[in-house]
Amino acid sequence: MKVGILAGGLGSRLAEETEVRPKPMVEIGGKPILWHIMRHYLRHGFDHFVIALGYRGEHIKRYIVDYHTYSDTNLTVDMHNGDVKTVRTAGQVSESWTVDLIETGAKTETGARIKRIAPHLGSETFMLTYGDGVSDVDLSKLLEFHRSHGKLATMTVVHPPARFGKVEVEGDEVLRFIEKPQFAGEQGPQVGEGWINGGFFVLEPGITDYIDDDDSTKWELAPLERLAKDGELMAYRHSAFWQCMDTLRDKNLLETLWNDGDPPWTI
Repeated sequence: MKVGILAGGLGSRLAEETEVRPKPMVEIGGKPILWHIMRHYLRHGFDHFVIALGYRGEHIKRYIVDYHTYSDTNLTVDMHNGDVKTVRTAGQVSESWTVDLIETGAKTETGARIKRIAPHLGSETFMLTYGDGVSDVDLSKLLEFHRSHGKLATMTVVHPPARFGKVEVEGDEVLRFIEKPQFAGEQGPQVGEGWINGGFFVLEPGITDYIDDDDSTKWELAPLERLAKDGELMAYRHSAFWQCMDTLRDKNLLETLWNDGDPPWTI
């Protein structure tokens, strides 16, 4: 099963980092967030990725092409003809990825990007996510849920992260004060605030019929609205860890969690 990753947006709300590179290449713990996302899928057995490139896509191309060169792998270089051979050390782990890098346009919206990578995703069920969010969602259970209902689309829904603390008041008396949590999934004021799109989808090829062939088509607007109207969109509820990286604050939170030595989205 293939995994589509939308990695072409401008990332304007993270301009401090994205002036010179695309948001999926912003690093957490010295590794691009794209690497963290792909490792999450690999842990559940999904290793074929179709990446929709756009803004500064050459950075992602270079990273994937040169991945072994800049990893901890040893290299043997034949200076006579320029041949390079990678030599793994004992016990070294290698990502068993296959990656298709597809140019979808610098200013193309998310729906149009999906339409353009669809031929590379094949004619079977596929997964889809964004290139800027991490979670500990169980992808195997997500797929099992999708197959159980027989609809075209499954969206992982999560509780939105609280931006402020929560105050419970009765009359003029404060009954309870809860400080804002560090991240979504932490017990705190985000509980009970409803659900939002968490960005981890399982989809059937038929969803492309809901996407207009137009660069300005946003996946999150008309296509998902039409799928919902037709009863073809189901929700997989995930109440544990989830965090997007929209702002520098979000990036710093993820960096802190990584440096603490036990990031919730990885092992």
